[in-house]
Amino acid sequence: MIAHVDELDSIELPDGFVWRPVRRHFGIRAFGVNAYSATAAGGPVVEEHTELSNEHEEIYLVLRGRALFTVDGNEHELEPGQLVFVRDPSLRRGAVALTDDTVVLALGGKPGEPHRVSAWEAMFAAVPAARRERWDEAIRLHEEALVEQPDHPALLYNLACMEARGGKHVDALLHLKRSVELDPKWAAHAHADSDFAAIRSEPGFPA
Repeated sequence: MIAHVDELDSIELPDGFVWRPVRRHFGIRAFGVNAYSATAAGGPVVEEHTELSNEHEEIYLVLRGRALFTVDGNEHELEPGQLVFVRDPSLRRGAVALTDDTVVLALGGKPGEPHRVSAWEAMFAAVPAARRERWDEAIRLHEEALVEQPDHPALLYNLACMEARGGKHVDALLHLKRSVELDPKWAAHAHADSDFAAIRSEPGFPA
């Protein structure tokens, strides 16, 4: 199978960078791999994050343009063909594009374990459907991911968001309750989340 990175789906995310779902495009199961671009020079091309939740090692390859990576507070300017490897999951990393055409390929996985698809992929994939208020499609993408990770609190929380917006209030309450049971931090998020405006006064909404 062959594809050019520009032929992949291009999903602009709220944080300002563009996700190009390499792994989903090819149906790769052995490792995580995705590409990212920026909407303009100076914008994010890799979101600032750690890998503490997934415990992944990661390597990034600049495919096109130039990117300024910051890893553990240290800056590194990379050109096409250059790589940066981050072994320690606790190190904060991110990158901004220095040219409009910057594209970065990212690969990662947890050492010593079979690869498990990261939950955020389903959440990212559902963004276009949510923007168009195609709630059934957004719900389906979350439900498919939950088949493999049925007790993932973030997936359950985001599914509840989609269900609340889509008028499936009972399902939203049930999934939100389960998310909070697994990780109580989601209760505070729910109280400030406009997605739950329609169900916030319902009995059973997390205290």
